[in-house]
Amino acid sequence: MKPLLALVLVTLSLTAPVRAADQPNIIVILVDDMGWMDLSCQGSDYYRTPAIDRLATEGLRFTNGYAACAVCSPTRAALQSGRYPHRVGVTDWIRSRFQRGRIGTPDKNPTAYVGGKNRAFLCPPNPYWMEHEEITIAEALKSRGYQSGYIGKWHLGDPAWFPPGQGYDENKGGCDYGQPPSYFDPYNQPKGRHETLRQGIHNLPGRKKGEYLTHREADEAEALIRGWHQEKKPFFLMVGHYAVHTPIQALAEVAAKYQRDKKPNNAKYAAMVESVDDSTRQILATLKDLGIDRNTLIIFTSDNGGLDRNGSPTENAPLRSGKGYAYEGGIRVPFLARWPGVIPSGKVSDVPVCSIDIFPTVLEATGSKLPANRAIDGLSLMPHLKSGGTAKLPRNELLWHFPHYRHAPGPYSIIRQGDHKLIKFWGGPFELYDLKKDLGEANNLAAAMPKRVSELDTLLLKRLKETGAKLPRENPDYARK
Repeated sequence: MKPLLALVLVTLSLTAPVRAADQPNIIVILVDDMGWMDLSCQGSDYYRTPAIDRLATEGLRFTNGYAACAVCSPTRAALQSGRYPHRVGVTDWIRSRFQRGRIGTPDKNPTAYVGGKNRAFLCPPNPYWMEHEEITIAEALKSRGYQSGYIGKWHLGDPAWFPPGQGYDENKGGCDYGQPPSYFDPYNQPKGRHETLRQGIHNLPGRKKGEYLTHREADEAEALIRGWHQEKKPFFLMVGHYAVHTPIQALAEVAAKYQRDKKPNNAKYAAMVESVDDSTRQILATLKDLGIDRNTLIIFTSDNGGLDRNGSPTENAPLRSGKGYAYEGGIRVPFLARWPGVIPSGKVSDVPVCSIDIFPTVLEATGSKLPANRAIDGLSLMPHLKSGGTAKLPRNELLWHFPHYRHAPGPYSIIRQGDHKLIKFWGGPFELYDLKKDLGEANNLAAAMPKRVSELDTLLLKRLKETGAKLPRENPDYARK
């Protein structure tokens, strides 16, 4: 080939517009507090989720899908950035303005450790927002010409850090709320103690009194999809449902279908799950109607395990415990991916995957490059997805770090390597489980396998250091009782 011709071809390849086939649409559906057993395709005989089940039957379902934290904000930060929550610096749920008393928006996030004399450890402070320096999926896709939209719960900071401040072109409902004031239009508390509660959900004004919030979110999703399609623009859409978080509120006629025994909260919760299924059905129907069904990757997951208080409002069994806890019920979640013609249908994978993997997966699917100026902890799942779950992931362990007091015995960190899971409670003790043989974490192997505990603890501390984790510190003023 002549040098001049080669130069012309290279130039054309760099300047030619990207073909539509190279720009798949991306939809990430993130449910709030949905448990591992809250779907029919996960084995439930109580919840009815035929639309969500389609994502599994027409795509791939992970049995070892994990949230990056047992509570919401850290997982949301991890999903947006592809980085562990402790690397981002968001390790607990962020307090909304109405939950902070008279504290407004400070000039910067706190840095001083916190704690009292009744606690053995001082803990790193949790921020009021995810810093702008983090690169979100929306920001990473801009150079590829993607339009982006956020619908529903955001929970990553005060107004300057709402989705538009983090790269999103459209925002319907994303704000500092961790839960909605009400699931019924106009989505507010008229007598709420804080002005934000009285105002309702940001940029989601009431339109039809009594309309259910999840259905409104679905309508907003459909409107954005249709608008972008008309403009012939590829899109990235985050549908961050407020459901199924408390308050447990549901349409009475839907809840009635699930009424069993004397647990009305469970029936209402089931109706909330059904509302998420309704939304998924509407989104799938919209894609089909517009003829973009086969050019759209959908990823479905939850921000943490289900809220399980002795089986109410949901039941995570066979997993142990629930939201907020270090056990599988707190961190293992539904994790589904569907892309017709790209991801083989009806496949199941037992490879451990996590919220941190969504960022690099979306970037590879869209032909985008990972940021070169920061560490990305997640891995692209695209080779694994395209193989139908047979291609191996080049990763040997996953981490969780919660350096705060929430439940006894206090701050904890976790490492899972292979089938072994070590929970390091910073105030003691260690707990070691073989998840393949003991999914319910009933048999603590720490005493019987001290060498394995030592190996995993050493590796855990090494990885926490490498990823910039702030660790609990011994409290010099601790007054032991």
